[in-house]
Amino acid sequence: MTPKLLFRRVAVAEAFTWALLLIGMFLKYVAGTTDLGVRIFGMVHGVVFIAYGLIAITTWVNQRWQLGVGMLALVSAVPPFVTILFDRRVEAAGLLEGPWRFGAGGETPSTLPERVLAWLTRNPGLAAVVGIVAVAGLTGVALVVGPPASGS
Repeated sequence: MTPKLLFRRVAVAEAFTWALLLIGMFLKYVAGTTDLGVRIFGMVHGVVFIAYGLIAITTWVNQRWQLGVGMLALVSAVPPFVTILFDRRVEAAGLLEGPWRFGAGGETPSTLPERVLAWLTRNPGLAAVVGIVAVAGLTGVALVVGPPASGS
């Protein structure tokens, strides 16, 4: 899977879970029918939000994005649906092209983030496990810290 395809899939998933959370919020706060949607879709969105952040950082390193582009990638997950707009913008600018730079036979990493990315791209099975553990661990931290303050 190319960096572009991975980034796009997670960007779309993040936007989709935003939509589910907004539906849940509508049911809770406008219709006043149930808070189940917020509880379920809030958790799903939180997990995908964290996954998007990790993939955005990975893509940032691989694609050698400038600081501003990388920060915009991360911030784009905060407002609903902006990850899709960001994805389209960086694709149009040619900033998602190319393979994983540090795969087998690829470039030699020179920085710590590049060395980590090289290990991940050269060990895709372990990278998937590391990604799942990282998302689960960060989700656990978020649950301990607690949800954003709400009015009810």
